[in-house]
Formats: sequence, C-alpha cells, structure tokens
Amino acid sequence: MDGYAGKVLRIDLSANQIIKELLSEKMCAEFIGGRGFVAKTLYQELPPDTDPLGENNLFIIATGPLSGHFLPASGKTHFGSKSPATGGYADSNMGGHFGPALKYAGYDMAVITGKAAIPSYIFIQDNTVEIRPAKTYWGKGSLTCEEMMKKDLGEDFQILTIGPAGEKLVKFACISHDFGRQAGRTGIGAVLGSKNIKAIAVKGTGNIPIFDLEKAYIKGKEAFKKVSEKPGFKGWTPEGTAGITDWVNEVGAFPAKNFQTSHIDHCHKINGKKVLERLKITDKGCYCCPTPCGKYGKTKTALGSAFMEGPEFETISLFGGSCMLESIEEIAYTNYLCDELGIDTISGASVAAFVIECFEKGLITKEAIGKNVKFGDFDSVVYLLELMSLRKNELGDLLAQGVKVASEKIKNGSEKFAIHVKGLEWTGYECRNAPSMMLAYMTADIGAHHNRAWVLGHDVVGAATNVHDLISAGADSDTRPKAVIDSEASAQFVIDSQHTRPAFDLLGCCRLQMMELGFEVENYAELYSVITGKKMTWDDLIKVSEKVWNLTRMIWVREIKDFGRHFDYPPVRFYEEPTPSGPNKGYCISKKEIDELLDAYYSARGWDKNGIPTEKTLNSVGLKI
Repeated sequence: MDGYAGKVLRIDLSANQIIKELLSEKMCAEFIGGRGFVAKTLYQELPPDTDPLGENNLFIIATGPLSGHFLPASGKTHFGSKSPATGGYADSNMGGHFGPALKYAGYDMAVITGKAAIPSYIFIQDNTVEIRPAKTYWGKGSLTCEEMMKKDLGEDFQILTIGPAGEKLVKFACISHDFGRQAGRTGIGAVLGSKNIKAIAVKGTGNIPIFDLEKAYIKGKEAFKKVSEKPGFKGWTPEGTAGITDWVNEVGAFPAKNFQTSHIDHCHKINGKKVLERLKITDKGCYCCPTPCGKYGKTKTALGSAFMEGPEFETISLFGGSCMLESIEEIAYTNYLCDELGIDTISGASVAAFVIECFEKGLITKEAIGKNVKFGDFDSVVYLLELMSLRKNELGDLLAQGVKVASEKIKNGSEKFAIHVKGLEWTGYECRNAPSMMLAYMTADIGAHHNRAWVLGHDVVGAATNVHDLISAGADSDTRPKAVIDSEASAQFVIDSQHTRPAFDLLGCCRLQMMELGFEVENYAELYSVITGKKMTWDDLIKVSEKVWNLTRMIWVREIKDFGRHFDYPPVRFYEEPTPSGPNKGYCISKKEIDELLDAYYSARGWDKNGIPTEKTLNSVGLKI
C-alpha cells in the first residue's frame, strides 16, 4: 500500500511471542492512521473492564500515512491505551524521529500485550525484533537511560524510554524520546512500566512506497516553500510555544496559584524572551521540521544544573503560574526533573500546586508531607515532584494517583480545587471568561487537554486565524468585558476544531504549521492523495476525524459504567469562584451556562442529553457498534 510500510507488529510479552501481519487496507481506508488506528484497535481488541495496569491492556504505537515522508513536520508518532489516569480512552503523541524510524523498519503500527517476566526492552532493527533484558537500564532516569542505550546500541537508534515514575506505576507517567520529546498525557508511561518494559529501540533502513514519487517530491518542496513564506515563519520559530506566554497573561488566561486566579505579575521573568536570553543553546526540531520550536539549553539553579529541552508554554504556565515559580532557570530545572523522573510536566505541576493549596488551607499537615511547602518556593516544588514520582511516603503514594483521586481521599472541600476533567489534570489556560475554550476542555476525549481544540483566540479576538495573528493583536486593555455566551456558536466552533486538529493525528504530521503559521489544510489533502494514490479532499479527512471522535466517546461509554454528562463538568472552582484579580476580575461561568454549553454541544453532535452518541449518529458517521 502506497504511503504505508504495510505491516503491523504484534508482541505478546507474556508468551514471548512476536507476530508480523499485513496491515489491513480496509483499516487504512476507514481510519487513515495514527489516532484512528489507536481508537479502532482499542475498541475492537481491548477486553471490556480491563485493568489499565494489568496484562490485558494494550499498548499501541501508530504512525500515519504522511509519517516519514518529505513534507513539513512529518515526524509524529501516536500512542494509545486504556488510561491509568482516567480509566477511559487514552492517547498521546510526540514528535521527534521514532515514528519515521518505525516505518523505515517496516511497521506502521505495533500492538504490545502481556507482561515481560523480567525488566526488558524491545529491540527492533528491520526484520529483527527481540525482547531483551533491561536490568542495566532499570531504575535509571528517562534521559540517562536513552543516553546509555545510544552508547550501547548506536546513535542511529531511535529510542523510547520511561523513568522511575513509569516503573513505579505513577498514573501520569510519560514516555520520553530524543532527550526532550514526550508523550506526556494520560499515563501511558505507566502502562509500559506495568508491562515491565523500560524502553523500545528501533532502527529502520527500508523505504516507504509512494504512489507518485516525482510529484510527491515536487509537492513536498512546494510545501516547504509555502511554509517559509508565511508571515509568522520568522516570528514563530525563535521562541516556539513559549512565545505565547505574554499574550496569555495579558488576556487573563494564565493560571496562577492552582488556578485561583488568571494573571501573574512576574510574567516578564519567565516568558519566551527569557528562554532565549538565559537558557537557549540551539534550536531543536523534529523530523523534517522547518520551524524547530524546541529550545535546547542549560539551566543552573541552587539545587543543580542541567541540560534540557524547553521549557515550552505548558510547562511555563503550570510551574511558573500554578506553582508560582518566578525564575525561568527554576522552571527549566523542574522541566528537566520531570523528564528524568518520567512524569508529565502538566500533571506533575498540577499535583504540586494542589498539595500546596491543601497545605495552606490546613487540609494536609506538615507531618504528612514531610516539610512545609508554599507557592513560589523552588525547593517545595522539587520536593513534591520527587515525592510523587518516587512514591516516597504514604502521601507520595496518594499523589501518584493524580488530583482527582487525591482530592477524593483528602476531601474537606479539596474536590472543588482539584483542577481536572475526567481525572486528567487541566493544562495551561484559565477559562472563567473563555466559554469556548472551557467547553473544549470539558469535552476533550482524553480528559482536560488543549490540543484537541485550542479555541482561546475565538473567545478573545474572534477572527484571528492563527497564533501569530493573535499575538500581533495583543490585548486591548487591563480589563476584558464579560464574555457573551452564544452556546450554539461556541459548540459548533469547538466541534469544528475537534475535527480539524485531530485530523493531523490521523495523518502522522504536526499541526503547528497550520495552527501557528496558517499553512492551509488543503495542502495536506493533496499530499495524502499524491503519496497514497487515494483521492481524498480535506472534507473527506474531516469526516474520518468525526468518526474517530465518536468512536473514542464510545470507548468511554463501554469502559466507565456510569459515564455521561457529569464526567464533562469542569472543576467547581471555575463556576463557583469569580476570578479575584487580573483582566477578568469578577468573572466566572455559571453552572447554568455550563449546562447550556453542554446541551448545545451534545445536540450539535447528535448525542443524547447525557452525552452518549445515538445509534442514528453512529450509523451516520459510519460506525456500527
């Protein structure tokens, strides 16, 4: 099949069995690749009521038809499982170079089941696939392990690793690659740890068939040229995602003190400019990327020095805002520490901020924590990251479950400021005056996450088409008017974004060229057709994306017995506590308005009042469930 490597790798760790099978043409036609393959395989093959950390859970790696080809930013890899963090559908993706290498080795997808008898790693070199002992690497940090394995196997191997947190089954453990790329969300690092797998190493030397090689080369060159001519090309690359820090703070969407408010005074100390001035050594890009948003640098703090990639915006916002660290060097060090320990920076910072607020309110004692902790204190944050990642005491064991479970145990009102949806911690945008973005978080299909539908600009400046335009628009004043909520318009805008952005996860390429630069989506449909020989318009791809969105919802319905509307509600803080300071002072979205947003969203999707897709809707999108 053109565009695809053509094989699926199946590894049963319990049986020590490796099977290679042909990739289904029907699967490709109906689900494209990437997250489509993940959703379809989970629904079809995951036994109902599977323990996320049990042997029967699946760990899926999936590439897309555009992965590994000569076109901008075609290095995305998708991962999927049943989430240890939420108990529902899980996927996470990363850039870097692993996905292309897997395709060059001959595999579009790998499905891993069972549990290895001893700590192990998976070795893939073209046709050779082996389960090897990992005693030397077990217990090492993610970054340290990758360095060791490259020395042992060769620099040209692309390697995924987990850290001590994944080994200890911390429910927001991540997977690391390329010394700074992470599949951070939903706890899939814990799934690998539960299977006794420390790492996966791949080297591929094959090629991928292309329907029209000459035309694909010409169109690829044209795509690179078009990207380089976009107005935001030179403005985006220098600071990467950190470049949006000032704007988010100016419009009052920057999380502060565990989302107690939405603006900080020290933003100028931790923004993208400070990353360049005080940390950066060089730009760092993923496979075939013309806009390298990664910043590789070095930080020096009172607790140590480190080389690291980042910090990106989410890490800055959660550590610099929610935890209130005021030094870019300290934020960068927490970034490094999370990478080495193997936890998601978003969840790690959120758990730390939650604990600090609980301590300030007298809900957790100094004795339980092991020391006094406070917002803005670097030592407190580092201590808490190690406590949760290494499960150092009884509290560390609880915190390793995430804020939802921790708040259910601590109680006494802590549930109101446990900032999550469906058990997944909220990312770096405060939304009490941003109804569309609030709805996007509420309905994201893995729990609270921004990457499914980043629509904050719609709430703030409306017509801007990409992040560069939003930053150029700036903020009009120190205060923003109360958002006028048009539930139907917000619902449709969120749904459109939830189909568009995840479409890139089907194809196996990065969405940032479209989102940040305005690189037109029609280019991707054309590249797909030239590479695979299958004619599809962008509208055709969007229809597949809609089908996958409904399928992921049905995985939640099957796996969570009482799943429905109440799983989509945001933290109580966001509808009971008006923002106390900053440009959005005095504003919040009421519970009634939240229900109106959900009503409009469910109606537009063709779901019932409880948020469950109807049989008519499932049939209309091509699902027979």
